[in-house]
Formats: sequence, structure tokens, C-alpha cells
Amino acid sequence: MFRVFRIGVLATVAALVGALPAVAQSGSQSGTTSLGTITLNRAVTANGQPLPAGRYIVRLTPEAPSPVVGQTEGAARWVEFVRNGQVVGREVVTIVPDSEIGEIAKGPRPPRGGHRVDVLKGGDYIRVWINRGGNNYLIHFPA
Repeated sequence: MFRVFRIGVLATVAALVGALPAVAQSGSQSGTTSLGTITLNRAVTANGQPLPAGRYIVRLTPEAPSPVVGQTEGAARWVEFVRNGQVVGREVVTIVPDSEIGEIAKGPRPPRGGHRVDVLKGGDYIRVWINRGGNNYLIHFPA
């Protein structure tokens, strides 16, 4: 069973069934894990702050937002957007195992180790979908 939860302005989908597979550790001192490099073709709002269009390294942090009622622990974490070695934005990411992604996200999936950036809801939202290590990382931004 899946439910939609509101986090601020943004609706984030969280998996409620089954345990999430362990996320690969990076071994870095900060505890972050690189999910790869993405390009945003338009400006978005990340955690209430503007994030300009451009190329970013996306890093998964060990920090989790406060879970909402019914949300599986570990189903959401914070990611950082890094440009020129500096963190320039943060947002909540929903983590969904490959085995459950078909029940949540529609449309073409990114290849393993790849990503997609899609415009949703008539241009109102941007979704970054990263497929890495048996998990799908979904980040939703208001455009």
C-alpha cells in the first residue's frame, strides 16, 4: 500500500510496504553517498530556496526528515546539490526499491545507474529520478 504525504508545498510519495534495501555507503567522512551528476534545464525551488538551472552532483546524506504518520522509516532522506565543490541546495528524496517502483512512478524508467529529469503536472513540477544500487531516488521540485 502506498500513500501520498505532503512535505511543505510538495507531495512526496513514500513506500509503506516492505523493508528498504540498505543504501550503499560511500566511505566519506561526512557520510554522504554520491548518486551521480544531473543537469537541470530550468530553475527550481529546493527546500524553499531557488536552485538555478545547471549541472549538479547529487549527494545522499544520512539525515532523514521527520517521518509522517504511516511512513516507513528510511523511505525519505535529504540530498544535497553540489556545484563547484559547494552545497548550493538541499531537498527531500523518496527512496523506493526497484521491486516497488512500478506501483508508484509511471513512465519510462531511467537505466540502472542512470537518471531522468521530467516535467510533470503541466509544467508545475520537475521530477529527478535516479536509479542506483537497486533503489530509485525520486526528487520533486516545484518549477
